[in-house]
Amino acid sequence: MATSKKDKKKIFLWEGNTPKGMKSGEIEAFTREDVEILLRSQGVSPTKIKAKPLEINLFPAKVQNKDLMVFTRQMATMLDAGLPLIQGLEMLSAQVENLTFKKILKEVKEDVEQGKNFPDALKKHPKVFDNLYVNMVAAGEIAGIMSNVMTRLAEYIEKAEALKHKIKGAMKYPMIVTIIAGLLMSGMLIYIIPTFKTIFASMNSALPAPTQFLVDLSDAFIEKKYIIFGIVFGVVFLFKKWKNSSSGSKAWDAFMIKAPLFGDLIKKVAVARFCRTMSTLLSAGVNLLEGLDVTSKSAGNYVIEMALQKVKKAVSEGRTLTQPLQETGVFPSLVTQMIGVGENAGALDVMMSKIADFYDEEVDAAVEGLTSMIEPIMMVMLGGMAGGMIVTMYLPVFSMGDAVAGGE
Repeated sequence: MATSKKDKKKIFLWEGNTPKGMKSGEIEAFTREDVEILLRSQGVSPTKIKAKPLEINLFPAKVQNKDLMVFTRQMATMLDAGLPLIQGLEMLSAQVENLTFKKILKEVKEDVEQGKNFPDALKKHPKVFDNLYVNMVAAGEIAGIMSNVMTRLAEYIEKAEALKHKIKGAMKYPMIVTIIAGLLMSGMLIYIIPTFKTIFASMNSALPAPTQFLVDLSDAFIEKKYIIFGIVFGVVFLFKKWKNSSSGSKAWDAFMIKAPLFGDLIKKVAVARFCRTMSTLLSAGVNLLEGLDVTSKSAGNYVIEMALQKVKKAVSEGRTLTQPLQETGVFPSLVTQMIGVGENAGALDVMMSKIADFYDEEVDAAVEGLTSMIEPIMMVMLGGMAGGMIVTMYLPVFSMGDAVAGGE
């Protein structure tokens, strides 16, 4: 019976006799008969062949950059050792622990086996293999330097991930302090202020306006906490929905790049990412226009994306890279001057790599500076909020003391 082209290969578990004794393993084929033929051709007399049970993945794991980096580095090593691409994909898909990534690698291998080239097979999975990855692999395949390109890609992913961790590290402290401040305020409104309210009730006197406001706020928080939490979650949900919309993301990106504390850091991150990406692409043989197109789409900020698209248009009209970059107002003059030197010397990829290294260090310094600046600000805000609430609740006591002193 002929196998339909639409049929997919399955994984079979087998046991069998060999000249060296009993062996077992897994093999991929369309039918049990195909497995038996393959085993016999390898000198194995099969005693048991059965289909491997399907792995049910109810909650598919996301493919992390770490998974992609390890795969890319291992693939580079295998290709450098002369291993065929399909065999490399088969070996790596078998040892990958992430079930989502395992499934994707098997599909890539099947596509390559059916005649697709490697970049086209990768392009079918854009959530894992982005434009940068696919373009570099395509350039490496054409130039016959696939192992070198995969090594560069692994290094790029590693450095990009390190940059992302630096930014997350800068954001972690303010978020923790904000959460603590929220919990502290909620605790005071729910547990502490009601105690004071009982004391105030026995005074039979009007409360100062700030104290009355806190008491009313506490009552509202206790009696209508579900409504308040609903409003808070609703505001957060609507904000996220707006930020993820086309107009919202553009407005947010424009705001963040000019923000007092974070704007400078965002620009430095953008410069480091742009230069690192361009250096990686150019060194792999991708032409400048394609490189600008890929970097603009992976910029991570709408303002920078539009700026790089304008640069691409200017370069396509015959202009050099340096002047259009300077005209955007996004890239510092030091960067554009260094790019100009690299362009004139015919070593743009090397210069871009050096600028990226320099700005990685600048990002480190900016993150440390931002953290050292945010820490005291957040502590003052946290202390001021807690202290302000305590002083406000003691105002009636102070007022009573003043009244007693005046009566004497």
